[in-house]
Amino acid sequence: MAKSRNNLLGVGGQRKKLSRAEQQGANPARNDDRKAAEDKKQELVRKMRERAATAQAAPAQDAPADS
Repeated sequence: MAKSRNNLLGVGGQRKKLSRAEQQGANPARNDDRKAAEDKKQELVRKMRERAATAQAAPAQDAPADS
């Protein structure tokens, strides 16, 4: 059976069902969750960069000096 070009039901992915209040922007909790997740990600990236920096600095300090 050929696919109908007139029936576009389901095309474009799925969307979250929003209540009227959410459609009007009355859901600040969702934005707070996104901000909290972004803050956690930034903290994790900062820690990873600090560890990488200390790992690069440690071999230079531990290397024996040729005198």
